[in-house]
Amino acid sequence: MESTLHLTLNGRRRGDLVPDNMLLVDYLREVAALTGTKIGCDGGECGACTVLVDGRPRHSCLTLAGACQGRHVETIESLEEGGRMAALQRGFHEKLGAQCGFCTPGMIMAAEGLLRATPDPGTEDIRASMASNICRCTGYIKIIEAVQAAARELAP
Repeated sequence: MESTLHLTLNGRRRGDLVPDNMLLVDYLREVAALTGTKIGCDGGECGACTVLVDGRPRHSCLTLAGACQGRHVETIESLEEGGRMAALQRGFHEKLGAQCGFCTPGMIMAAEGLLRATPDPGTEDIRASMASNICRCTGYIKIIEAVQAAARELAP
């Protein structure tokens, strides 16, 4: 069966006919052509597919697209500001938080959710919020530094 999915994706309202069993990650990549969201483990273990749903991090590989009916979904593509990197993207770039880059979109979206809820997070807050995101290339120190740098930049 198929249903019409109505949602706001990266600030734009959409309506798309999608199979009832389509995962959000597949909707984003195949229907909306937003390939920044990565498919890693396909089982909610790695966090590479993290997006924000109504401002909260969610693994899109475990979420049916239909569960986002009427909701606001944000992907890594939503963060650029007039063609420029957002604070978190700059933080990951400048602090070398991205190694191979595969996990980076999911890491950044998890961190975005954290900074919206906790604008001045401590190291333990960052570790806890990133616990569902795995990076196979770093020791996480650079990722923590990247989030801290972005928090400082965004501070009033």
